[in-house]
Amino acid sequence: MQNLDKRPVPGSHRRPLFLVLALSLHLSQALAQEPRDDFAGAEILSFEQARMRLLQVSDALAASEANVDGKRDLQQASRSLRLPDIALDVREMKFQKSLDVDLGALAPVVAPLGIPGSLHFSDSDWRLRPSLTATMPLYTGGQIPAAQKAASAAVRQAEAEHDGERQTQTMQLVQTYFGQQLAAWALKIRGDVRDGLQRHLDDAEKLERGGIATKAQRLQATVARDQAERDFQRARNDLDTVTQTLRRLLRAQREVGTNTALFVISTEASEIAAFQQAARDRHPALERLRAVTDQARQGVRVQQAKLKPQVFLFGQRDLYRDDALLTEPDWVFGIGLKYNLLSSSDRPRQISAARSQLEQAEAGLREAENQVAIAVTSAWNQLETARQQFLLLDSSIDQARENLRLQELSFREGQATSLDVIDARLRLGSASIERARAAYQYDVALAQLLEVCGQMDRFSAYAEQADKVISQ
Repeated sequence: MQNLDKRPVPGSHRRPLFLVLALSLHLSQALAQEPRDDFAGAEILSFEQARMRLLQVSDALAASEANVDGKRDLQQASRSLRLPDIALDVREMKFQKSLDVDLGALAPVVAPLGIPGSLHFSDSDWRLRPSLTATMPLYTGGQIPAAQKAASAAVRQAEAEHDGERQTQTMQLVQTYFGQQLAAWALKIRGDVRDGLQRHLDDAEKLERGGIATKAQRLQATVARDQAERDFQRARNDLDTVTQTLRRLLRAQREVGTNTALFVISTEASEIAAFQQAARDRHPALERLRAVTDQARQGVRVQQAKLKPQVFLFGQRDLYRDDALLTEPDWVFGIGLKYNLLSSSDRPRQISAARSQLEQAEAGLREAENQVAIAVTSAWNQLETARQQFLLLDSSIDQARENLRLQELSFREGQATSLDVIDARLRLGSASIERARAAYQYDVALAQLLEVCGQMDRFSAYAEQADKVISQ
């Protein structure tokens, strides 16, 4: 078998060896270089810009914020529970009044005048009876402070739920935003692999016509090129899916491009103990359960207060004395005590039920704390795994790039088969995609770790600290 640079291929021009080497080096570098996708006509957003947009347009966040506002209003309302209740009572009523008056000692005196010893009076009329009534609690057995503390805990619960929803929405944005980065990178690599295999097929056809390559090698190149085309189309569809998902997530009218690159911080993350402590202090689910526990505790106090008497001030003022009955006072003021001797609600059972709810809430909180600790460990290990894989793939890509260069050169000199070139190119493409996937897994694992620690707002700060990036 003769060397390619010494034997011209029929139907093609003569290629000096240095041109072959230059072309091979150019192709391998083109495959390994970082791709760029301009997303013509798209709105380009950094991750932080996309996050701020999401916080503004998310309907789920709007719903949870409305819930917080409602709980705050109820908390404000509970602050006036010790103020008096003042009510205006207006009645238009039909009445009848009968009265018998015994004249007693006057009876003999008035008898000569024809007046009986017992007088009977009767009156029937419509009367307007307006009155103003005020009551103010002095002692409720602890119901008022318990209700106020429960309202405050309800606000904390709503705020924790809102924070949790915000963390969840941001986590979804991380997956979608950097998923688009990964999909765009994969599409570029798949396109480079397809184009490279097409050039390899062209070379194989030329070498077949020159009697250097066999028909089997040309068929191998054709099959590999066709598979690369299918992979490219699949990558295109994947990119379209994640692009539309990001657009809808941000409620955008047009496609959204991303310019915050996939990133990795090459140094190890902080000690896991620090993340464990942060999770115990700030995880939204734990904050929510603590608030639920406080509400259950106040529920016990409310039920216990029902076994105690209530003391209150009261007063009433007649607003239309000219039309008052003889038995109605102009005004009245006093202090009252109320105590239910018997209640149909079975108050001891109500207390027992409230205590059971408190025990349930406390047990749920302990279980959640354990699950959060497990989640921190899992996320931290996933983060470290992705970081280590990314760093290891750096050297693999260098080796795959050099291997492709040598295999292409050997094939043109008749020292390697078509399968050798195909395998080398696929290995380089696979290594490039795997490194990008490792960076994506690192970013997602970092987001998961920050989410479980209640610190998703710090994600952008971590991105700015990255010393390894894969831009489009």
